[in-house]
Amino acid sequence: MATIFDLNAQARQRSGSAAVRRLRKEGIIPAVIYGRKVEASNIKVDAKAFRELMGHSASDNVLVNLKVEGGKGDQLALVQKVQHDYLRGGILHVDFHAVDMNEEIHAQVPVEFVGECEGVRLGGLLEIHHHTVEVHCLPKDLPASITIDATPLGLGAAVHIRDLPLPANVRAHLDGDVIVAIVAEPKVAEVATPGAAAAAPAAAAAAPAKK
Repeated sequence: MATIFDLNAQARQRSGSAAVRRLRKEGIIPAVIYGRKVEASNIKVDAKAFRELMGHSASDNVLVNLKVEGGKGDQLALVQKVQHDYLRGGILHVDFHAVDMNEEIHAQVPVEFVGECEGVRLGGLLEIHHHTVEVHCLPKDLPASITIDATPLGLGAAVHIRDLPLPANVRAHLDGDVIVAIVAEPKVAEVATPGAAAAAPAAAAAAPAKK
């Protein structure tokens, strides 16, 4: 069962670039919550509390119980998108997608390979085609990540969508034949033998000159 974190929030009245910059300086992250049954509204959350919450998850897909001050009770939501400031550090903005515990959701879940791959040990390369996989499930069944033991994968072995160890009641969006990762065999470059290399100049010298 997915972990659901409590997160306090407040309605946000201030908008615009200057206003959100002031919020960030105050240690507040501007955010928005929206959903099929929820009217979109601007909110704000404490930056430190949100970072700590995200630190307990393997992905950005986190279920939270939003306690909006002055709102109409708690709202279950999925952290849909986190906009990071890669130059200065920190978080610029968060999108929360309101969900219903009894309605199916879809989310991108990270795929993690663990163990020393046999094919890589033999000189191959583990090529990962899909670092995340979209899954459909009820909110309570949402996995934080999908872990695959790469140890037995030999040269040329492939992991397909159908091979993923998905929890019960969770299904992948992609077709089962889609390749998630493959152990590519090492590429051997053609190298001329010393005898052949020496014979080439000799043959050229022995050839009659064109008149």
